[in-house]
Amino acid sequence: MVMAVVSLFLFSFLFTLSSGEISGQPGVNYGQLGNNLPTPKTSISLIKNLKAKRVKIYDANPQILKALENTGLQVSIMIPNQLITDISLNQTLSNQWVQSNLVPFYPKTLIRYLLVGNELISSTTNQTWPHIVPAMHRIKNSLTNFGLHKVKVGTPLAMDILQTSFPPSNGIFRNDIAFTVIKPMLEFLNITNSFFFLDVYPFFSWASDPININLNYAIFESDNITVTDPNTGLVYTNLFDQMVDAVYFAMERLGFSDIRIFIAETGWPNGGDLDQIGANIYNAATYNRNFVKKVTKKPSVGTPARPGSIIPSFIFSLYNENLKPGLGTERHFGLLYPNGSSVYEIDLSGKTLASEFKPLPPPENYKGKAWCVVAEGANETAVAEALSYACSQGNRTCDPVQPGKPCFEPVSVIGHASYAFSSYWAQFRNVGGTCQFNGLAIQIAKDPSYGSCKYPSVTL
Repeated sequence: MVMAVVSLFLFSFLFTLSSGEISGQPGVNYGQLGNNLPTPKTSISLIKNLKAKRVKIYDANPQILKALENTGLQVSIMIPNQLITDISLNQTLSNQWVQSNLVPFYPKTLIRYLLVGNELISSTTNQTWPHIVPAMHRIKNSLTNFGLHKVKVGTPLAMDILQTSFPPSNGIFRNDIAFTVIKPMLEFLNITNSFFFLDVYPFFSWASDPININLNYAIFESDNITVTDPNTGLVYTNLFDQMVDAVYFAMERLGFSDIRIFIAETGWPNGGDLDQIGANIYNAATYNRNFVKKVTKKPSVGTPARPGSIIPSFIFSLYNENLKPGLGTERHFGLLYPNGSSVYEIDLSGKTLASEFKPLPPPENYKGKAWCVVAEGANETAVAEALSYACSQGNRTCDPVQPGKPCFEPVSVIGHASYAFSSYWAQFRNVGGTCQFNGLAIQIAKDPSYGSCKYPSVTL
């Protein structure tokens, strides 16, 4: 009887210890796709000022890992996507990667999570997918070989892994990955007591259907807007919970109802292209502050399908990163500007009341004329190729930049491309044409026309 009590106490003590390592206080994703970002040492100081619990980087940058020594921040590092296949086939290579990129910094740097690639289902071909879980096994074996038992292995996935997500109880993984990739992964996570790392962005879901999805529901501001799952009766008051629970139900369908979800990325853009509605400082601050409030609440609230569960997370991202490709929003997810100043006030500990923050600028969407021109610092060779593409689309897109025409002079690739980009966007926007050109273009509200050279515009 005494032994039973001692065993029960020991189990309870160990459980408390292990549970104590999991905190709802969010961390931050420290991306490095910018040519104007502060040093790692300065960045770590800024992360601590935000009161982050943890930090995730998208590689194993030694300068960053060195700067994280003795900070108390829990750290997540990542193996590049291009190495996943080779590591899955070679235990020696796996051992070498861990020995070179993790061992020298541990335990002074509290590396707690080693992520095998990033959004591999979304960003690689199906030839890579069969190698994901074998690579996770290799890396786990390497960690065991070096005695690194506290480091959890996972891989972040995006919401496009689901075939059906609404209502949440109908959540199901895609047919092409459910049994070949996801189920073996869940088996691995279950055996190793690790997390299902998930990138959850209500912004993209809302932006794809802003008429039918209420904005306040997407940014945790819905006082009287709810969605009821007809199959379970569960009531949802925000889009984030709805998305997360769809994944929980999908896991349950494969026989895994106890695996915990770790939010690898979430956030809201503080800006974007002129035609990207909803991307502004007001909505970004509101979403992220409310998210922090939700996940730091005590006792934990979890989600309707997992009430009371702790949701560990990383907010995306530390900085606005000017070299990220894609639409303008991709370069405007930061909590901070590259000079280290705050885009808006936020306290990741959740202890600052909303009323203590300074007032936010109103959430205005741009209305008026817009032009598409070459972005500052764009590679001129790439711009020349994009110019050729725009001019090849017909409809006399580039006639005014031909010799003797009003926009020919001054003669420059950048000047001609800016006209061509605006002309292309104005003519083809209604059939899907964008002002993007692989990240070489930017939308502006100031008319770039000069003299008799009149740039075409779009009206937003």
